[in-house]
Amino acid sequence: MHDLALYRKYRPKTFKEVLGQDHIVDVLESSVKTNKVSHAYLFVGSRGTGKTSVARIFAASIGVSANDMYEIDAASNRGIENIKELREAVRVLPFDSKFKTYIIDEVHMLSKDAWGALLKTLEEPPKHVIFILATTELQKVPETIISRCQVFTFKKASDAVCRKMLIDVAKEEGFDLDGGSAELLAILADGSFRDALGELQKVLNFFHPPLSKGRVGEKSKKITREDVEKITGAPKTILVNDFISAIAEKNIEKGISAVRKASEENLDMKLYLKLIVTKFRMAIILRYAPKLKESMAGDLSEADLEFLQGLVKADTAGMLRSPALAILLEAYQNIDNAFISELPLELALVKILGKK
Repeated sequence: MHDLALYRKYRPKTFKEVLGQDHIVDVLESSVKTNKVSHAYLFVGSRGTGKTSVARIFAASIGVSANDMYEIDAASNRGIENIKELREAVRVLPFDSKFKTYIIDEVHMLSKDAWGALLKTLEEPPKHVIFILATTELQKVPETIISRCQVFTFKKASDAVCRKMLIDVAKEEGFDLDGGSAELLAILADGSFRDALGELQKVLNFFHPPLSKGRVGEKSKKITREDVEKITGAPKTILVNDFISAIAEKNIEKGISAVRKASEENLDMKLYLKLIVTKFRMAIILRYAPKLKESMAGDLSEADLEFLQGLVKADTAGMLRSPALAILLEAYQNIDNAFISELPLELALVKILGKK
């Protein structure tokens, strides 16, 4: 395995390589083509969605060289003295570019005095300076700053986009990652491209032979969902399947037993419920739109698809329907507030099965 982390190795270097942010890329590319570049931008979004990568690409696309691109971490440079130094620096002309670009990450971490000093610079910026501020917490950024920036909101990575990225990266690294494994890694990442690649790196590091052995002529190593579960500590498929089967079979003891086993294995109950909701949704799609079976084959392992098809066919009581999914979603929303982590799942099971 290369020493370089996957998220750095596969970080997008052009607008074309940016995933899942077309609404932003299209506008930025247009502004570059029409030469309508603003003096200040604010990139908002959860971690690992590509804010800093897009900032670098945008700066490069308007001709800013490495010598004139500055990245500042506001978490460690948050005081007024740091911003005063910045205000002095921005007055200096670029070395070899038309613009100087300052990318300030985690900008919400700036102190109150630092915000005031930065505001003065944003109000009357030198013509040769472009600011790109990035934050995961928009509510902590003063309105006076927001109003002076073009604001772009980055979306979380969808499971579909993330899954494809993981399969492509694994292939580049010499591994065959099936759809079910990629789906699990995407769920674990919770919308973060960086976290998804971090989880994938754990898995690949486990299987990768030492560099000294080489891999010339070696076939791609196939990675199964069981491998991913073992390495990442994600809930086993059998525990997810048992909970869903319990609903279809109206077997409350089986469902509660699955929850207890998950708890005994010290699993993250929120993740466990998220996997249940995801697979339950797949079962409903197979029930109501069976013609989509072929397109779902890439999202599920062959064993999972076979399991869900059998479950739907045997569900003559019609338990695998939208009302049950709505109850599970409600439990997922409430799980963070539960002082007994298993309780929302147990209550959802009781409610779905109509037990009193």
